[in-house]
Amino acid sequence: MTLKTRTADRALPPAVAVDFDGTLCTNHWPRIGSPCYEVIDDLKAMRRDGWRVILWTCRSGDRLDEAVAWCADMGLYFDAVNANLPERIAYFGGDCRKISADEYWDDRAVVVKAEVSNGVSNV
Repeated sequence: MTLKTRTADRALPPAVAVDFDGTLCTNHWPRIGSPCYEVIDDLKAMRRDGWRVILWTCRSGDRLDEAVAWCADMGLYFDAVNANLPERIAYFGGDCRKISADEYWDDRAVVVKAEVSNGVSNV
């Protein structure tokens, strides 16, 4: 599960943004599904290795509070919730809407590897 990629910029600690429904637990919105223990364990290990972990979810209000509490019950804690890390805001000189991370874990993600050859992009 763990990719553990890094940007070339070593000035920042590595960061992973992780979705909740369908990634940390099975998707049973608006209820919280069953834990995805492999993902949770990988994230805990990454935090121990110095990675910053951001919860990146569409949940808000009470539903978001429930998700954060559920994660704490699982022993998973976040450096930010639906927000950029302060050190990344300072480094890049602003707080954009997109969460800045080295990896994005989401059950709906599509891996895109763009290659440019002779001025033509092959995605």
